Amino acid sequence: MHELFHELFHDMGIRHEVADVLTGIIENLLITIPILFLAYLLMEYTEHKASSKMEGAIAKIGSFGPFLGTGLGLIPQCGFSASCSNLYASGMLTEGTLIAVFISTSDEAIPLLLADSRVTKDIWKFLLVKIIFGIAIGFAIDLALKALKIKKTPVELCKDCGCEQDNGILMPALKHTLKTGAFILIISIIIDIIMVLVGTENLKLALGGNSIFQPFLTALIGLIPNCSVSVALVELYAEGVLSFGATCAGLCSGAGIGLAVLFKSNKCLKENLRILSVLYLSSAIVGFLLVILGI
Repeated sequence: MHELFHELFHDMGIRHEVADVLTGIIENLLITIPILFLAYLLMEYTEHKASSKMEGAIAKIGSFGPFLGTGLGLIPQCGFSASCSNLYASGMLTEGTLIAVFISTSDEAIPLLLADSRVTKDIWKFLLVKIIFGIAIGFAIDLALKALKIKKTPVELCKDCGCEQDNGILMPALKHTLKTGAFILIISIIIDIIMVLVGTENLKLALGGNSIFQPFLTALIGLIPNCSVSVALVELYAEGVLSFGATCAGLCSGAGIGLAVLFKSNKCLKENLRILSVLYLSSAIVGFLLVILGI
C-alpha cells in the first residue's frame, strides 16, 4: 500500500519528501476513518436517545449545574453546547453551568484522540483536566455572581439550536466521519508540508515554541467556532509542535458552535463578553499552569 501511493505521487511529479508525507497521511487516514465512524455512531445514538433528557436534567439541577454540565459536556454531541447556550439565554442555566459545558466540550477532539494511536494514551489526561477545570471554574463563577448579586435576565428566543436534525443515526454518523476525515486530510497536508518545507523547530517558534505563553495563543485560537480548530490542535499536538498545556488551553476554550449561538440568542452583550472573557482567560491560565508544572 505504501509503495503504491508513493509511486502514484512520484508519477504525478511530486517531490520525494512531500510524497512521503502524503503517503503517510493517507495511510493514517485509512486507519482512522473506521474508528471515527464507530465513535460517531455511538455518539449519534447517545444524542438521539438521551440529548433532550440531558438538557432537561441540567436545567433542573440548579446550583449543582456545573457538576452535571461538565460531565455531560464531555460527550461530543452535535449542538449540545448550542442547546445549552439557548437554555442559558432563557434563564434555565446558570452562567457557571454554561461555562462548565463550554470548557468540557471537546468538539472533534475526543474522536481524534481515540483514533490517532500517537496520542490515544493521553486522552485520560485531557479528560481529567476538563473535568477538574470545568467543575472548579463553573462553581467559582456561580459563587462570585451570587456574592455580587448579579442575576441573569431571561430573553424570549427560538428553541431551535441550529443543529441539523437527521432521522436515524447511520447517515449523520457517516456525514460527521466524512466531514472530519476531510478536515484531517486538509489540515494534515497543510501542517505536514509546512513542517517539511519550514521545519518542525521553525513551526514551533511561530507558535510560541516552548514558551510558557503558548497557551495564551492556543486559547485564543480555540475560541474560533469551527470544528477544524480542534482537528488542527490535536494534529499539532500529535506532531509535537504544541505542548500538552497549550493543547489543553485551546481545547478548553473551544466550545464548538456554542459561542456563536450564545451571541445570537442572548441579547445582553455584556453577559456574552463576560462569558467569552472568563472562558478565554481561565483556559489560557490553566494551560499556562500545566506548562509551568511540566505536565
